[in-house]
Amino acid sequence: MFVYSVKPGDSLYRISQKYHVSVDMLRLVNGLISPNIVPGQALLINKTIYTVQPGDSLYSIAKMAYVPLDRLKESNPGVDPNQLRPGMEVVIPDHPTYTASTFSYNYITGTNHDEAIIHDFAPYSTYYSFFEYHISIDGSLSQIDDLKAIETAWVRHTAPLATITNLTSAGFSPILASQVLNNPTVRQNLINNIYNLVSMKGYAGVNIDFEGIMAQDRDMFSTFLSELKNRLGSEGFLLTVAVPPKTNDNIPWLRGYDYGGIGSVVDIIFIMAYDWHHRGSEPGPVAPINDVRRTIEYALEKMNSRKIILGVPLYGYDWILPYKPGTLARAVSNQSAIQIATTQGTPIQYSESDQSPYFYYIDQLGQSHVVWFEDSRSMASKMELVTEYGLLGIGAWQIGLQFPEGVWLLRKFFNIRRVT
Repeated sequence: MFVYSVKPGDSLYRISQKYHVSVDMLRLVNGLISPNIVPGQALLINKTIYTVQPGDSLYSIAKMAYVPLDRLKESNPGVDPNQLRPGMEVVIPDHPTYTASTFSYNYITGTNHDEAIIHDFAPYSTYYSFFEYHISIDGSLSQIDDLKAIETAWVRHTAPLATITNLTSAGFSPILASQVLNNPTVRQNLINNIYNLVSMKGYAGVNIDFEGIMAQDRDMFSTFLSELKNRLGSEGFLLTVAVPPKTNDNIPWLRGYDYGGIGSVVDIIFIMAYDWHHRGSEPGPVAPINDVRRTIEYALEKMNSRKIILGVPLYGYDWILPYKPGTLARAVSNQSAIQIATTQGTPIQYSESDQSPYFYYIDQLGQSHVVWFEDSRSMASKMELVTEYGLLGIGAWQIGLQFPEGVWLLRKFFNIRRVT
């Protein structure tokens, strides 16, 4: 399997002939609705045999296939790197040796759609975190219609988790979280309610997604997680937590998250390694690779690598240009971003330094836009980090956004840990 960047003049048919793969397979793997493609677009090609093209080297092939050069050479002992000729065939080692867990957020609607998504993604999933239960000021929890989803997850050998949030109609509420955490009676009530939810509905555990924790609540949040772990752990339930990315402990709005304290308590920590640029920010990459790398390295100073799930986004943002502070970008799925580019016929560029794709276009009103998103190249580079740093695995927000290439990439990089 390798990633091909579309060149000017390419068509799906020409690419299919070049690499001896059917157009239907190209469309299936990459989730292509339209036959149109644009220069710079990344196409994942599901082949273990690479047909050498003019100008290729083993190094360039290894880079396209996201495999170490030495491993590529070992898989092709009869190929002389100095004697590559167009038309020669090179074997791409596509047998993963790294076992990883995957962690997927999934909105629960209480409809058959829930079961369909769980069923479809089960072969590539270890944990499903069902979104979402809301906390209240008294420590009570909202309800969602999730029984069929829980049952389907277990039947398909994946572990369902209940996502508990401080989300309100106005967004995530740091004040609500603070009030609940700092009231011993309410905090205990919440712990009891979480335990009852998990045990009565048959969840494998919970995912605590409290966002915007204030610096003054740092220790209390860790205390809450410790108390919750004591209650859940004695019964064998999992405690997982989602945290924002941080590269040091000096960022004021992130001081509420004590990576060391949290990591010492929970079973799994999902690092939301995205939104360095977001709806309310200036345009830029959502998950630039160097910031993701620095976040991992900081986390490893504070916790065991085998507790860390690297969170990746299945979305990007569409900004109007010129950017004006205070304006909000439009969130788009990665697939929607590709559709915009192909509809507009605009080339896709790729930032090597950020390992992120982006493009510009002009809408029907004459307004300029820039879109930053994720594609097969940027996702592959993040999956490489999981193996490089020995992390527990990788996770996504959220699978309902669709990213067809994702399941193929997961199979390329990992043996996915399943629940028995």
